Amino acid sequence: MSTLKDYSVEEKLSSVVSLQKIESKIDEIQILKGELPMEVSDLEDEIQGLHARQTRIEEEINGIQEFINTKKNIIKDAEALVKKYEKQTENVKNSREFEAITKEMEMQQLEMKLAEKHIKDANEEIGEKVVILEKAKKNIAAKEGVLNTKKGELEKIIASTEKEEKHFSKLSSEAREKVEERLLHSFNRIRTNYRNGLSVVPVERDACGGCFNAIPPQRQSEIRQRKKIIVCENCGRILVDRDLFDSIEIK
Repeated sequence: MSTLKDYSVEEKLSSVVSLQKIESKIDEIQILKGELPMEVSDLEDEIQGLHARQTRIEEEINGIQEFINTKKNIIKDAEALVKKYEKQTENVKNSREFEAITKEMEMQQLEMKLAEKHIKDANEEIGEKVVILEKAKKNIAAKEGVLNTKKGELEKIIASTEKEEKHFSKLSSEAREKVEERLLHSFNRIRTNYRNGLSVVPVERDACGGCFNAIPPQRQSEIRQRKKIIVCENCGRILVDRDLFDSIEIK
């Protein structure tokens, strides 16, 4: 920020008009980009969320598959026990022992049937999740296609304006050094209040060039004299006369 506080009011106004014109040039470049930077960022966030969902579904499918494998092992163990009990029935000594072995065989057979039911249900659940997973993958592919297109458009704009944007950004830094601290603070505050970024405007047809509120003749006369900094009573923008505004060119 400037330490040169002995500048005349006209010089201060000239410096802030220069800064406004430079910032307006930068704004024009941003307008060329339009909503693309935001759209690209939103799509990247959305795709990241979709990938997280895909990963979660895949983990769920893996978890169900592990559950199925556990049930398959239960069936194998039960089958082995049934065969073991069948052999034991060949050497039973009494009906009591036969009934006990038979009961154990029945229990293992029930375990197998229950495990088979669990496997069937789990396979159906996997089938449902596979359908959801495929939809998620297609959705990701579609979104990535749109993202690549928008990124390409944005990269073209950036490539075509990069040199110009760097030039005006450098000019902006230099211009800000020449603006009085309090005036720069006001400039920044006003600029953030309006979408068009205009902090400094000329008087146009007896009205403020920002909000078009009428300016009394006496006020216009004071603006033309450039002896004090005058702001619009309606919108708060810094007002300058048209001659001063037009006299400053930015290249």
